[in-house]
Amino acid sequence: MKRYPFLIILTILVSCVPSDKGGTRVVSDKNDSINIYYTRSIGKDVSLEEKRESIDRALFLARDLEADSILGKLMYKKSSLLFQAGDYDSLVAYHDSFITMRSQFDNPRIRASQYYLMGYYYDRVRSDYSKVFENYSAAKSQFELAKDSSWTGKCLLFMGVIQKNQNDFFGSKETVTEALQFLRESHDSTEIVQCYGLLATNHRKLLNFEDAIFYYSKAIKNSNSKDDRVAFENNLAATYIDDGRYEEAIVLLDKIMGNTALDSTPVVYARILDNLSYAQWLSVNRDVEEALQKALQFRKVKNDIRGQIASYTHLGEYFMEKRPQVSRAYLDTVIQLAQRIKVPRAETDALKFLMQISPENVKLRDRYIFLIDSLDAKETMVKTQFAKYKYDDKLKQESILRLEKENAEQALLATEERSKKTMSYLGSIVLLLGLSFAIYFFGQRTKRLKERNKLAKLEATLETEADMSRRLHDDFGAGLNQTMLMVQGDMDRSKILDRLDGLYNQSRNFSREVNEVSTGGLFKAEFLEMLRFRTPNEANLFVTGVKDIDWGEMAPLSQKVLFKVIQELMINMGKHSKANVVTIGFKHTGKTIVVKYSDNGVGASKEELNAKNGLRNTEKRIQAIGGTVIFDSGKGEGFTAHITIPF
Repeated sequence: MKRYPFLIILTILVSCVPSDKGGTRVVSDKNDSINIYYTRSIGKDVSLEEKRESIDRALFLARDLEADSILGKLMYKKSSLLFQAGDYDSLVAYHDSFITMRSQFDNPRIRASQYYLMGYYYDRVRSDYSKVFENYSAAKSQFELAKDSSWTGKCLLFMGVIQKNQNDFFGSKETVTEALQFLRESHDSTEIVQCYGLLATNHRKLLNFEDAIFYYSKAIKNSNSKDDRVAFENNLAATYIDDGRYEEAIVLLDKIMGNTALDSTPVVYARILDNLSYAQWLSVNRDVEEALQKALQFRKVKNDIRGQIASYTHLGEYFMEKRPQVSRAYLDTVIQLAQRIKVPRAETDALKFLMQISPENVKLRDRYIFLIDSLDAKETMVKTQFAKYKYDDKLKQESILRLEKENAEQALLATEERSKKTMSYLGSIVLLLGLSFAIYFFGQRTKRLKERNKLAKLEATLETEADMSRRLHDDFGAGLNQTMLMVQGDMDRSKILDRLDGLYNQSRNFSREVNEVSTGGLFKAEFLEMLRFRTPNEANLFVTGVKDIDWGEMAPLSQKVLFKVIQELMINMGKHSKANVVTIGFKHTGKTIVVKYSDNGVGASKEELNAKNGLRNTEKRIQAIGGTVIFDSGKGEGFTAHITIPF
């Protein structure tokens, strides 16, 4: 399997890896220089020596960099250049440095490419299947972390080839089956076909001929390569031969022999000719010596050692009964070639035939038993070793996934914590905004109420002043004018004096209405004196609850309003109601004082109540300090007022 082009592809892929997670442009002078040297090291028109010099300069500049994927790219590129230059000892030593520093590279694709490179080196240069498998397995894990499904599948395919070559057919079958789960038909059709071919070979070696035939047929159907199809068809024919289906094998091999493309591929032609001749001999005992010798000669010319082993084995089997000595010579040659290229399985095949020719030869038997035991032990060791690599890789993968999960959980917890803090901050902000709005709203409302109360107080004051002005003009002014006319008319002096005395009393009453009200401890006495003074002689006043109230604790403003309101009601009663019974009850409840006033006067209709300025002033005074008043009256039904005032 040709995989060298994969190294070129990997180099291109790694070159596209960003130098940091955010893909931000490197702006420092040092990083600019590093990028210039790195770009030169991957240039197409630059010599290998110049590339190595450029990458060394880039690494020198990057020696003090913190963990960053640019360092991983540089180290991988140096490894790639060491491989291309054939400096393998330096490559192995540098790989050890890479492994030591791999935790600093945050991009798994770089690590995957490095492991793949080393797997390729141990495969093509050192032929150390153990190291090959180990590095491809590590590369597969890193490609999987990089979410590169295609390359994960390719690494598994390469691992399956190694297992097959080391006769771990069952393990190879499992690995290749896993590879098919990662390969995508739209991108990896060639590798998928190779997987089918490898699965077929594994089943053939495990003597599962039906499964082998199934997968060889799938490989032939899906292959886009003429050469690969010929190879699969030849292997399918060989499977027919192994299964004793010689006629089917002959038909298929005859069809392949008609392919003119075989003229340019003598090695493949020799393989087809050898298998066809072998199937014809097994089928009808046909004389095929000339054809077998022809195939052998092609293989000798092309130095196809494995092909020569197959030809010599078939010739040895062919001459076993006819000419045993000739057969023994061919089979001895198989043993020599097998030992030369270290293929003990081919040697055991030759020994089986030799023991049939010379059953008394103990050395052949002992050699055969030794090889079988050695092969069994080696295959067991290989299977265990491959299983251990895969198991260790699985543990590493699980450890990485567990660590990623823990990191994700920690990140989630941190995110949740930040979210809680954010929500807390937002909640606090919303609460502050809400409180600010509430404070502003209630402040504005209070301001509006204060303005409204001021306006009400002003309106009440103006209306009170207007009422006083009307009374001074209508009542006091008219009386004074009449007295002046009496003086000018020389009327009786005693009548004039009586009239002046009435005017004096009237002015004193005006003064009492207008004067400031005493508050605090003096309020109660002045309030009761006002009630006594405003009660007509023909009326009886009944007051309750006065003794139960601590009048000194009452707010001065409330005392003044209460005084004015009750005084207004008493004045209206004295002027208009003609009542002879007046009751006033006081009750202190919580933060308010409740006053109930009633008289048995003539009362008034609702229209008359609304027309009275004094009552309107009373209502405005009470509302201005946050109190309430309800008037209730009807014509001839007396008058009541229910008042609440803040205490």
